[in-house]
Amino acid sequence: MSATVLIIEDEIELARIVADYARAAGHQAIAVHDGREARDRLPTLRPDVIVLDLMLPGADGLQLCREIRAASDVPIIMTTAKVEEVDRVIGLESGADDYVCKPYSPRELMARVGAQLRRYRGAAGTSNAIVVDASTRTVRVHGTPLDLTPTEFALFAAMTRRPGVIFSRAQLLDAVGRDNLDVTERAVDSHIKNLRRKLAALSAGDDVIQSVYGAGYRVEF
Repeated sequence: MSATVLIIEDEIELARIVADYARAAGHQAIAVHDGREARDRLPTLRPDVIVLDLMLPGADGLQLCREIRAASDVPIIMTTAKVEEVDRVIGLESGADDYVCKPYSPRELMARVGAQLRRYRGAAGTSNAIVVDASTRTVRVHGTPLDLTPTEFALFAAMTRRPGVIFSRAQLLDAVGRDNLDVTERAVDSHIKNLRRKLAALSAGDDVIQSVYGAGYRVEF
């Protein structure tokens, strides 16, 4: 599954290593070391996946991530030396699909690139076993209706629209509506727990909703 991987990284040697691994995986690799240059070249480069460093000269990585996401659904894997939970959450809320802390294994990074490409291209990420119908607000697992509350449906529907993408609790709150007074960030965990229990009863125990430590939740079919 060949693709164009854009590596936006100011550490030149690290960018070279990542590019070498990307080419070894059969991809075309383009390395850019400045945020402003990346912004200028993005319309012509048209990458299939972006590896984006958080701390960049020329243009802030978070702002660049927001700008890319506003114009495109291209998968973005954010990399950074910052390891605090708040930094991971901010990165994901800015539109990143995945988050990798430095130092990281280039081999693991390539595995994440491959996973994002499969989800983005639809090779994996949907399953006939689970069907979400927004018009009737129903979910079926192997043909059997799932008995969900309105809040549970809203949470699950939001995540299944972008399988594999990590949603922070704040993003999930937005999905159900912050004016819904019975839903708080703590309550999100409770609703997710109930969702997992109901899904597990009909999906042979598969962990459809996964916890991502310090970041939030994602759906994996």
